[in-house]
Amino acid sequence: MSAVLANGTTLLRGCACEPEIKDLTNFLKSAGANIRWIGKRTCQIIGVNSLKETSYSIMGDRIEAGTFCIAATLTKGNLRIKGFDPKLIQTELNILKKAGAKVKMFEKEIHINGPKKIKPISNITTKEYGGLGIATDLQPQFMVLMCKANGRSSITENIFKSRFIHAMELQRLGAKIYIKNNKATIEGNTNFIGAEVMSSDLRASAALVLATIAARGKSSVTRVYHIDRGHEKIEQKLRKVGARIRRVS
Repeated sequence: MSAVLANGTTLLRGCACEPEIKDLTNFLKSAGANIRWIGKRTCQIIGVNSLKETSYSIMGDRIEAGTFCIAATLTKGNLRIKGFDPKLIQTELNILKKAGAKVKMFEKEIHINGPKKIKPISNITTKEYGGLGIATDLQPQFMVLMCKANGRSSITENIFKSRFIHAMELQRLGAKIYIKNNKATIEGNTNFIGAEVMSSDLRASAALVLATIAARGKSSVTRVYHIDRGHEKIEQKLRKVGARIRRVS
């Protein structure tokens, strides 16, 4: 973004290649920026004097879409998610299919039905976008799902160190999770019981909300300012599809 209006040519190497980066590139180009990808992770920007007025529709949020797909799988739900390209979370949807969910994909829509019994997955791994693994931002939500699976599962976190903090809060709800280095083993068949839990970051917050929706009894999730950074009015969206959830001061 800085290079777009800088004098001369800028070369960026080692760029992130998530679809959001390409979407930002397309937006800037529609406003007159001179940007060209000359490799998978190399971007050339020739500065321009100014940008012009433009009209652009940004892509759907793949982490929010994935979170709602996991929510449907977790709660035996039936959801139709519109305005999103399912190819962007193909790996995650394939894992949900292995877990027993029925998934139908259309050009800009996902239909997903949760199973009666969730199947365990032996080794879920996180990878950078385009790798053979799930997005790290969906790892906490998948951990909640595996807590309800009928058997033992494991998750290996390859992107961020110390991204299993939410496991301790899930244990307060009754989960049996064991952490060793960057690998979590989840026993499954958890009957979540309502409790007060505390969010530690954005994605942990989303995971705790999903777990408490699936819990028996009343729960409260504190420090929800974390979740607001990535999920706009999540409680309103969940309430529309049947969750008993409300925000309190």
